[in-house]
Order: sequence, then C-alpha cells, then structure tokens
Amino acid sequence: MPKMKTNSSAKKRFSLTGTGKIKRKHAYKRHILTKKEKDRKRGLAKSGLVSKEDTNNVKFMLCI
Repeated sequence: MPKMKTNSSAKKRFSLTGTGKIKRKHAYKRHILTKKEKDRKRGLAKSGLVSKEDTNNVKFMLCI
C-alpha cells in the first residue's frame, strides 16, 4: 500500500498545540490595512483555533 502524503498547503497553514488542538492564523491581515481599525488589526495578528466542524478535514489533510 502506498504511503499517505501530507497536504503541502495544510502543513504550511496549520500546527498542533500541546493539547492536540489545531492552530491557525486569521485572514485579512495582508494588505489594505489603512482602512482597518487598530484594534481589529491587533486581533487579526493573533492566532486562532480551527473550529470543531473543520477539525476532521484538517486532520485528514495533515495525516493525523
């Protein structure tokens, strides 16, 4: 049987925490930042967690 391959785009975007949750970055922090509020930009800079509904799909892409 062939080896399972990790999805390359997923391994760049997600990482596991110590408790097994999946960490991600927020969107909308790349460009056009002049019209966004300071508080909003600060919140987008922090990392977030993948929702429960999407966790199984991400784990499948990461071969976990």
